[in-house]
Amino acid sequence: MKSHLRRFPEHLLLLTLLIVIILASGSDIVLDLGHGADRMHILQEVAITLLAIVALIWVAYSLYQKIQEIHALRASLVAQHQASADHGAAINRQLAGARHELAQEIERQFQRWDLSPSEREIGKLLIKGLSLKEIALLRETTEKTVRQQASSIYQKSGLNGRHVFSAWFIEDLL
Repeated sequence: MKSHLRRFPEHLLLLTLLIVIILASGSDIVLDLGHGADRMHILQEVAITLLAIVALIWVAYSLYQKIQEIHALRASLVAQHQASADHGAAINRQLAGARHELAQEIERQFQRWDLSPSEREIGKLLIKGLSLKEIALLRETTEKTVRQQASSIYQKSGLNGRHVFSAWFIEDLL
């Protein structure tokens, strides 16, 4: 769980800020009650505290949903890998050999384009059809980083965008 939290520093900062506001407002309410502050002032502080509590719950729930989405994407990827492995065992040797040759040719082409290991991994995931957001979640990085690496792949390959990039590998097969 802690490793997931490190991926969302803006959520942690906001959660911390809201907790500080709640604690400060709560202690101020207690002090004001002890000093006999007027009701309107106390009601305003209670309202601020309640709003901070609602915001805290909302941010925590949003963070929880993002973590659940990561788990679901990973489970889906594992299931796809398993299904692919099961299916791969059922197909004939000729098709399995062709798949292997295509994978090797993709790797050789990545080498000719001088892609970095990260770019190669992203390139394979792009060819598989994953979105930039899915790739970012799987690689535990930001979508912006994946977008920059994808742009670098397109630039090094001389291809204009994701569809042309993917089509480059399967065009002759069709």
